[in-house]
Amino acid sequence: MSVEPISLDVLLANVGKEVGVSPWRVVTQRMIDQFADATDDHQFIHCDPERAMRETPFGGTIAHGFLSLSLLSAMTFET
Repeated sequence: MSVEPISLDVLLANVGKEVGVSPWRVVTQRMIDQFADATDDHQFIHCDPERAMRETPFGGTIAHGFLSLSLLSAMTFET
């Protein structure tokens, strides 16, 4: 399957416009923990909900940046 390239003019014409929406995704603590295991990144801000609640302004854990980034391929496919 070949994909025709998109011209720069078409891309520029769509700046600021919504061009595709994927379904909502819930990132669970289990997903975060599994990603931590896969990447060996077990910082408390990701994996320790109680400590993250006490010691950060976020009210709990946050997903790894690379976990969020890795979901883009699935979201792109879904659009």
